[in-house]
Amino acid sequence: MNIRFRNVGLSLAVLGALTLAGCEDSPTEPEEHGDAETLRLVMNGATIASFSWVTNTWTGEMEVEVGEETPHIDVEFLDEDGDVIDFDSDFYLEVEVEDEAIAEFEQDTPGEFGGHLHGEAEGETDVTFMLMHGAVGSGHVDLETTAVHAHVEAATAPSF
Repeated sequence: MNIRFRNVGLSLAVLGALTLAGCEDSPTEPEEHGDAETLRLVMNGATIASFSWVTNTWTGEMEVEVGEETPHIDVEFLDEDGDVIDFDSDFYLEVEVEDEAIAEFEQDTPGEFGGHLHGEAEGETDVTFMLMHGAVGSGHVDLETTAVHAHVEAATAPSF
């Protein structure tokens, strides 16, 4: 056998092994992350909005006044029995606001399952929640909601 072909074969074998070692997930088997059926937004112990992957619809909306921020909003993923799913540390939440000139969603810690909605300007924008898998900032989307409306209203004048 020619030495050049043997080196090419060895190089391909090493490259293949490195490629497989770099990916923990098998491309032929689906990842098992728990089957979330519902996402729930909870503020001060009350559900303000929820999303169902079964019906692909939202119930409720997000609201804040201009110049204000909401109390902390917990983002919970629920299984088919309505139990909160406790994800491993390699999962995180990413939140996308369509128009950040109207509202912003601030997470106290990047990737945490919650945060605060800030009212920037009067109007309406859409917010999408994504369950991510991998390192914060470079993971891939496992679950994604459709957009929920975020209403930013003019600040109310104090009554005396």
